This record gives sequence, C-alpha cells and structure tokens, in this order.
Amino acid sequence: MVNENVKTRVVGVDISMETTTTAVVDIRGNILAKDSFPTGDNPNVADYTSRLSENIVTLVEGNGGYESIRSVGVSCPSGNFLMGSIVNAPNMPWKGIVPMAAMLRDRLGLAVALGNNAHVRAIGEHAYGAAHGLNTFILITLGGGVGSCFFSHGQPHLGQDGFTGEIGHTCVEVGGRQCGCGNKGCLEMYTSKKGIVMTAREVLAERSEPSMMRQVQDLTCTQVIEFCKMGDVLAQETMRRAGSTLGTALAGYASLVNPEAIIFTGTVTHAGQWLFDPLEEAFNNNIFHNIKGKVKLMTSVLAEDEMDLLGASALAWEVEEYSLFK
Repeated sequence: MVNENVKTRVVGVDISMETTTTAVVDIRGNILAKDSFPTGDNPNVADYTSRLSENIVTLVEGNGGYESIRSVGVSCPSGNFLMGSIVNAPNMPWKGIVPMAAMLRDRLGLAVALGNNAHVRAIGEHAYGAAHGLNTFILITLGGGVGSCFFSHGQPHLGQDGFTGEIGHTCVEVGGRQCGCGNKGCLEMYTSKKGIVMTAREVLAERSEPSMMRQVQDLTCTQVIEFCKMGDVLAQETMRRAGSTLGTALAGYASLVNPEAIIFTGTVTHAGQWLFDPLEEAFNNNIFHNIKGKVKLMTSVLAEDEMDLLGASALAWEVEEYSLFK
C-alpha cells in the first residue's frame, strides 16, 4: 500500500547562551514560522525543557498542526549527537550531562536529534549554503566560543564518542590564559569574542598610542571590530593577533585532514579583512606545502539569524522517524 502520509515539515531549535529560538521549517528549507524566549529565564533544566516543549507545541499547533511534523533538530553549545546530550557545557547554566534529546522526545512524542553548533551549521551549509556540493570541508564557528566540524566524503566525522572538532580547546600557548574547560592556553581564549577582548586589554597595556578602545569601560568584541573599521591602529593590532593565531592553528588542522575548503561562521567574522588578511597569511606560511594554495577560505552565505535553525532542521531529517501519534 502506498503511504500518502508523508510529513514535509520539521522543527529546528537553536539554543544559545542568550536566546532559544524555535522554527517550523519545510522540506525545502523555508522557515514558515518562528518564535523565541530568553534561555536564562529557566536555570533549572527540567523547567527549561518544559518551557521549550510548550513553545514548540504552541508554534506547531498554530502553523500546520502536529500531524505535519516529522521530527525535531536541536543546535546547542556542547551538544553531542551520538549521546543526544549537552555535555559539560562551560557557558550554559546546566552542568554535567543533560540528556536533552531524550527529555524533549518524552515530552513531545517525536524523534529528536541534537548536535553542537559547529556540527549543525556544517550540516546546514552542506544542505543549503557555501558547502553545497563539497565533500570534504571544515566549518569553523567564531563567537562566544570556537568550534569546528570536519565533513569527510559527505558525512560529518564525529569520532568515537562524538567529541571530534573541539579545536577551540586545543592548546596554542602553553601555560596561557585560563579557559572555562579547565585547561590553559586554549585557542578559544585568543580567538573567541571574550578572547579578543582579553587581547585588546593586553595591547592597550603594552602600547601607549591613543585608541578609542581606551574610552570604553566594558569593551566588547563588536566594538573592537567597529574601531578597526574606523582606523584604530590598536584595535587592528588586536584583530591581527587573533587572525594570526587562528590561521596558524588552522594550517595544522588542514595539513592533517586535507580539506577542499574551510568555511567560517559567527559574529567574529564581521571583522572582515582585519581578521582574514593575517589569518590567510599565517595559514599559507604554515600549511603543508603539497596542499598550499588548494584550500579555499570562505565565509557562510546563510543569514546569521537562520543558519542554526536551518542546520537543526537539516539534522532533524537524519534521525529515524518516531511518533506517539501514529
């Protein structure tokens, strides 16, 4: 018998440190409806999961109904696809291992897939963005943290336990800055938003030139980027250091896995030439000579406020369908 009850929609969920966003997405990647609420309003994970479930149910029932939804995909910091859990997230209110996929499945009665931001964005880029048509690439996220996902022959390489890609927690300076993961000298502490602000403070302490950064009490990475564009020499030096550190680290990464391209996403990419010129120089100076000039450096073409939702929706299609409502 021909099955005519083919479901053509999924729910994508983007959990960030500040905001949780939910969306109903169709099979072509069109976002049909969207809603959000502050993540930090519910520091208790059981309360948070209940609120998220209620939000999804309300959104779905107002936009096509439960019978149209195949599954749910979730993008979150420190998410582990193989475990379906948020694992020891240093920047989230919930500590330890949180079995978020199972908790949502129990409340929603639908299949749930969960992955970290880089994994999910890589899937979204492969389905809808700059990585469409690529088989072997690295995706790098540059924001509150630094993460990566390596796609090998059309599939994300997740590793034995699902923790592949934690480039932000590789050491770039022995005995360096203390990281939230417990180690010191992690790449994240030099190339994430908070790491760039730390570098800005170091630059200001080392040098005496005037800088607009000196006039800001609570300096942010966004301000450093804006000052770069306004010609602030010390802001540009701050970003040069971040780009050079990142380019050197990525040269080692690329030399190991031989990708077609490296795709960058996240708010730090807004620095443009001030980040990418020193990054490219350091990358080319340190990469294995046989692949020098063969790795494309690209930025995402997806809208920043949609890339996690689209990636989460693409991830949702990959989980085996399950429903309590058949």
